[in-house]
Amino acid sequence: MENSLTPLISDLGLILIVAAMVTLIFRKLKQPLVLGYIIAGFLVSPYINIVPTVTDIHNVETLAEIGVIFLLFSLGLEFSFKKLMRVGASASITAIVEILVIVVAGYLMGRALGWSTMNCLFLGGMLASSSTTIIIRAFDELGIKSRNYAKTVFGVLVVEDIVVILLMVLLSTVAVTQSVEGGEMLLTILKLGFFLILWFLLGIFVIPTFLKRVKNLLDDEGYLILSIGLCLGMVIVATQAGFSAELGAFIMGSILAETLAAERIEHIFKPVKDLFGAIFFVSVGMMINPAVIVQYGLPVLLVVLLVIVGKFSATLLGALLSGQSLKHAVQVAMSMAQIGEFAFIVATLGMSLGVIDEFLFPIAVGASAITTFTTPYMIKYSDRVYLFIEKILP
Repeated sequence: MENSLTPLISDLGLILIVAAMVTLIFRKLKQPLVLGYIIAGFLVSPYINIVPTVTDIHNVETLAEIGVIFLLFSLGLEFSFKKLMRVGASASITAIVEILVIVVAGYLMGRALGWSTMNCLFLGGMLASSSTTIIIRAFDELGIKSRNYAKTVFGVLVVEDIVVILLMVLLSTVAVTQSVEGGEMLLTILKLGFFLILWFLLGIFVIPTFLKRVKNLLDDEGYLILSIGLCLGMVIVATQAGFSAELGAFIMGSILAETLAAERIEHIFKPVKDLFGAIFFVSVGMMINPAVIVQYGLPVLLVVLLVIVGKFSATLLGALLSGQSLKHAVQVAMSMAQIGEFAFIVATLGMSLGVIDEFLFPIAVGASAITTFTTPYMIKYSDRVYLFIEKILP
């Protein structure tokens, strides 16, 4: 009898071994792990032959899809309506102004480069959110997490995450209907409103009551199985209703965030999220074709400039409009000038719906990698930039 492993097991082993090795190096260099995973994916991709390569890309894509679902479920667990109420008006105004400006700027840049409407819309969506992981990491390393402006930055990130989830719903709707008609869009928004009310009622009454009843019967294992089951159940409901799986996962996470067991579920779910999240970011790295990055070098640089200059300017404008002082506004704006993990999730959505060209992915990854490295320096030198702006202002 022939003793052979199925490709999925050998691929998974290869991915996790290479990811572990690369992240050890990245921890030593004090660089974000997300970037390490992307480089690990690049190493095991078919485009490079330094280490053995993944044999069945389809299986890895399925695991990566589960990764996206679990990442958004986890994001929902950290988000609660109480947290949103605490965000305050200034962070909300800052986030909304920043997102509107950068999405429009991304769309116009795509148009200037001669891209299709869908590519332009998705580019705008990819630029909409900053990276919570990278900002928190940079704040930790610079020891400024307790500074006053850091609270505003965290508030802006919470609002950004919610707006980007809604953007993803709208983008997937436009992609499926292939139109941006007012009537079609209004119908989708009404449908979304109906489901949100339904889920909200489910979240306030049904699930918390159920969890309270069975509390004594559940240990950590029970909570883990139940929460993953509820997450995937809501994913099925959302996709059947015509929305993305990501939205379903996020909503179930935010429903559980309102229950008494929220912290416990978040704690026991973390290793699962870390495992599948790592596989997702490795799969992102596997999509990087060096030839395509060289070919689209100019758009990558233009997107990087748009992210650094555009996000800084848009966030500064939003912060000033919300009534913050110039110093506070500059510090917040300097922290937000990068694109986050959501860029890959939005790009994955576009690819899975078959509405965007393949070159958008390496552009997103390239721009994200460069802005990841620039972020700590932007935060570090925010005071100097403020002093410079103050000097040149009349």
